[in-house]
Amino acid sequence: MRRLRTISTALVATATLAVVLAGCSDSDDSGSGGKSTAGASTFDPSSVAKDDTLAAAVSASIKSAGTLRVGSDTTYAPAEYIGDDGKTPVGYDVDLTKAIAATLGLKADIQTSKFDNIIPSIGSRYDIGVSSFTINPDRLKQVNMIEYFQAGEAFAVQKGNPKGIDQSDLCGKSVGVQTGTVEADELADLSKKCTAAGKDKIDQLIYDSQADVTTNLVGGKLDAMYADSPIIAYAISQTNGQLEQLGDVFATAPQGIVVSKSDQALTDVVQKAVQKLIDDGTYGKILKAWGNEDGAVTTAELNPSVG
Repeated sequence: MRRLRTISTALVATATLAVVLAGCSDSDDSGSGGKSTAGASTFDPSSVAKDDTLAAAVSASIKSAGTLRVGSDTTYAPAEYIGDDGKTPVGYDVDLTKAIAATLGLKADIQTSKFDNIIPSIGSRYDIGVSSFTINPDRLKQVNMIEYFQAGEAFAVQKGNPKGIDQSDLCGKSVGVQTGTVEADELADLSKKCTAAGKDKIDQLIYDSQADVTTNLVGGKLDAMYADSPIIAYAISQTNGQLEQLGDVFATAPQGIVVSKSDQALTDVVQKAVQKLIDDGTYGKILKAWGNEDGAVTTAELNPSVG
């Protein structure tokens, strides 16, 4: 859901549409995706030991508050979404955020936000943003980004593909995406290619929530949906066999934790905390609990070079 990848990368992928097609996002509100069942994690942040050296490097203001304020669009399962109680954020991003905070001797204050509002609020309303942000040049100009996950893109259709959707030719078909996502931008480009070739445009149905996209595909209003690969996998797992992935995952790209460029000290301690969690195995356990270990990285690289 919320991940914006560079359009140049997307267009390279669409050039090989007959071979692969899928999706990574960048959005405001989303709500479906991954491989595990809701609430699968039993992660306890108290199991994470405080790193005294890193904790000492936290600013006095954050230290006195005792919390790390985190902006997150909690509609993007299984990365971040609201649990069965209707109020508690859960997901692998949520668990990782809690582990980062615990490493720094803090508690994570995860605040639900519209996806597009998170980056503009970093350094003021939020200390960091953790919301499946795809790392791209535009974002790197605005904020620091610490790589922590890799995700691709994918399409899904109803089980058995009863409408015979061909991923190499979506012209004239109805495809659902979440607003603000990279998939929405890519789909618009694909539709333009259709009309330029004298074919019918793609009927682009754009929803505020990824959960709404999934629901409308299950209900038959859509011919296909386009989203981040973890979101597609999660939607399939949560719809009791009513959906299936169409084609392969493609266009894998890094996702990053967002920190203000004006706060290099916080950037450094968060990066070191993520790397510590990777090295001690906590990070891997969190991803495995949510069925997303395939997206694991080995290095929490700061501002990696991306195309």
